[in-house]
Amino acid sequence: MTFQFSAETLAKYPSLKKFDGKTFTNDGRETRLLEWIYAREDIDVLRGNPARVCAAIEEFSCQHEFLINVGSVKAQLVHDLIASQKPKVITEMGCYMGYSAISFADAMRRQHPGDTKLQYWSLEFSPLFASIAMNLVDLAGLSDIVKIVTGAAGESVKRLSQKKQLEGIDMLFLDHMSEHYEPDLKICESLGLLQSGAHIVADNVLIPGAPKYAEYVRTHAGLESRTVKGLTVPGDMEDEIEISRVK
Repeated sequence: MTFQFSAETLAKYPSLKKFDGKTFTNDGRETRLLEWIYAREDIDVLRGNPARVCAAIEEFSCQHEFLINVGSVKAQLVHDLIASQKPKVITEMGCYMGYSAISFADAMRRQHPGDTKLQYWSLEFSPLFASIAMNLVDLAGLSDIVKIVTGAAGESVKRLSQKKQLEGIDMLFLDHMSEHYEPDLKICESLGLLQSGAHIVADNVLIPGAPKYAEYVRTHAGLESRTVKGLTVPGDMEDEIEISRVK
């Protein structure tokens, strides 16, 4: 995938100057993010402050090295959905550095002050990414709500369901490999985890794209789906999220 950025965009997001459109992850940048955060002079200000932790992750992504986070623009679209629907159990597939887990768990907690039964299950295939995300979730003060599970998302959902740890999902956030969106959603459906009123939110529907998934949810008799335009940060690249509601 080739990207062309204007001089203005490169000035705004210096990290894109060394972005080749080929290597997105797993070249050491994730470890460098963690080291950079803990080397900050304001590290104590970040402790227990989810918004500050997310801002620091995005600063690193914009100014130093590109990270495949959902980003603040699309995250706000999900915040709006959380505010209107007030989910108490969110499951995400694709944790990466924990940006969305921190951002969305914080948004959920703000809708339910004092509720000790909130659950945010974040499923991550990479043990390295999961361990870094766990550290950042703890830094943000959200370890009581966010539980990161290492392994293939579909298999993790099956295991959590079998153990009765996950008995229903109010909001499912898909942000892992887009070719797994449809089969992993079908697993959740087969387990009866998505009841009427539950929402499924899929990121990166336009870039890099999830055409099979989009066709599946848009033609699904049991779902109402809509496409919402957003921007990928850094880069301000046009993207879309697909929001589906179980009838």
